[in-house]
Amino acid sequence: MLKKFLVIEDFISKEALSGVLLFLATVAAVIVANSSLGQSYYDLWHMPLGMTLGDKTISMTLTYWIDDGLMALFFLMVGLEIKREMVIGELSSVAKASFPIVAAIGGMVIPALIYVALNTDNPLGFGIPMATDIAFALGILMLLGTRVNPALKLFLVALAVVDDLGAVLVVATVYTSEIKAEYFLHAGVTYALIWLLNYMGVKKILPYLILGVFLWVFIHEIGIHATIAGVLLAFAIPISSKIDEDKFIEKTKESIDDFEKHRDPIPVLNHHQIDALESMAHGYDKVQNPLVRLEHNLHGLSAFFIMPLFAFSNAGVIIDFSTIDANLMIVLGVVLGLLVGKPIGIFGFTYLATKIGIIKKPDEISWGDVVAVGFLGGIGFTMSIFITHLAFADETVIAAVKLGVFAASFLAAVIGVTLILLKKKKA
Repeated sequence: MLKKFLVIEDFISKEALSGVLLFLATVAAVIVANSSLGQSYYDLWHMPLGMTLGDKTISMTLTYWIDDGLMALFFLMVGLEIKREMVIGELSSVAKASFPIVAAIGGMVIPALIYVALNTDNPLGFGIPMATDIAFALGILMLLGTRVNPALKLFLVALAVVDDLGAVLVVATVYTSEIKAEYFLHAGVTYALIWLLNYMGVKKILPYLILGVFLWVFIHEIGIHATIAGVLLAFAIPISSKIDEDKFIEKTKESIDDFEKHRDPIPVLNHHQIDALESMAHGYDKVQNPLVRLEHNLHGLSAFFIMPLFAFSNAGVIIDFSTIDANLMIVLGVVLGLLVGKPIGIFGFTYLATKIGIIKKPDEISWGDVVAVGFLGGIGFTMSIFITHLAFADETVIAAVKLGVFAASFLAAVIGVTLILLKKKKA
């Protein structure tokens, strides 16, 4: 029991540390961008890098390789967590799974309507307050550690993933200037092959990852955000192991007995003992759950490398408030959409849907928790900034909107965290 407690405590401490790194990376990016190194910072992340596959060349800036490439691995990890919970966890029933879906829909619709209402003559930026930055929102909960109800984290993860998938669809249909339809067939065939591996009972992760790379390439070539490839791949990773636990226990006991039976005074393992160890190692590989194993392996990479790098490369905003006056309604639409629209949409949609019996609120979270998550959902940050670059071409408008996104995300985070801590203090 003590060992189990220490493992859980170590896991929580790692999550909290990743939240600290995320915050430090953000602060560092803002400081560097507004210092004498600002131009070098800009040039670094806008440096073009490319790769060639056959007769096809993919070339993007370093920032886009991080946003589209490395973040696909982050979304793969998130997708794995969601699938696990949907199959064997808290989201395994339709009633429970529908709750974060309805919350995400509300968190997209209301902010978009608020923005359009304030910018009827220029509605194209409606997608900016729709987005939730899953990296920063999760980083906030990770930073709070044991003071956060685990069910709350799960709710935010599910909500944010659905939210981001919605944002990807908006990007694909509204902000994508050119869709290469011929690559839909390539992506479809590749994804079908991935599911064929699952159907055939393939438990090795490598074949899925190899096909996942091709899926990423084809989705990128279609012209939509390539991070969706990570989520699609996650849903196809098998969740069942090659042998069940009972068989593993039986085989392992036999191997241990064989190992003990062939003990001798020589301080070197004999071939019988080596065979027994190899048998146990073989069983260890077979009993492991492919989905959980991949999720575990990706956690450290995501928490301590991908998320901080993503923040540092995207958070460098030049602080110049003079641009806000000229674009006040646009900035106001974004700020109110994130800070007011998100919590109203997330709470309002779920509350009404629960009252009329369409969905059921999880017993582990309260309506106060839903409101807190609603504010955390207002942390648009880098996802909102990404959409800002797609919605507007004028650099002064982009600069003004970025400052609005920063302000709204910061206030949303403060309010969300305050609500969680107040609830914990009362408990």
